[in-house]
Parts: sequence; C-alpha cells; structure tokens
Amino acid sequence: MAAEKISNITKKEFTYRGKTVEELKGLNVREFAKYLKSRQRRTVLRQFQELEKFITKSKERVSKNKPIRTHKRDLIIVPEMIGMKIHIYNGKSFVGAEITQDMLGHRFGEFAPTRGRISHGKAGVGATKGTKFKSKK
Repeated sequence: MAAEKISNITKKEFTYRGKTVEELKGLNVREFAKYLKSRQRRTVLRQFQELEKFITKSKERVSKNKPIRTHKRDLIIVPEMIGMKIHIYNGKSFVGAEITQDMLGHRFGEFAPTRGRISHGKAGVGATKGTKFKSKK
C-alpha cells in the first residue's frame, strides 16, 4: 500500500509566474522582463543589449568548451542562461555557479559572495588579562 502512494506522487514541474522553463526559453530577454518584479524589470529593460551580448558570447564559449568568466555581478539571470556554468568574480577569484531555474530574476553577484565566513579562534597569549604575565614561549 505504501508503494502505491509513493508511485502516485509525481514531482511538481517548475514554473515561474505560471510559465514552464520551455515556454520561458522561447521568449527573448525583453519579453521575459514582463514576468519579473519591478526592480529587475527596470534593470533588464535598460540593460537588454548588454544581456543579449553576454548570452551570445557565452554560447560561443560553451561551443568551444571554454569556461565562461565574468566580472559583471549586476546582470540579471534570464532563462537562456539556465544550465550554464558561469564563473563570477568576487573581487579576489572567480567563483563557479551552475545556473538553475530557481535563480531566475536574481543577479550574478548574489551567488559569488565577496566576504568569506569568519570563524574566530582562541585568543592568543597576552590578548587577555589572565595571560598578560605568562611567559610567551
């Protein structure tokens, strides 16, 4: 009986504002902008030429089996980028990011953090009053 319940559960297909990924990939950048929130829509409509230029360059690099590396952290992720592995500069090195459906409408910079996580260690000798007069061997 439990096996029957599991087989009846199907994986829910991903949709973005009621559209499937295949439908979104059929749209060009300006048509996709209609489905974004206002701030992202404004950015995409102002930068659509830059976005299209980036997409054509990245498709050329993929065809040549070269990595896609970019310093452009402000570009909005559009459906044509889904499945690409893009290396985004974080100020020190290039951080790899596999573009998935969930990233639509977000910016590149969100997936390449500029500040690392801090893990604080113990205080050194002389750093606290209790260790002030201990020998520093």
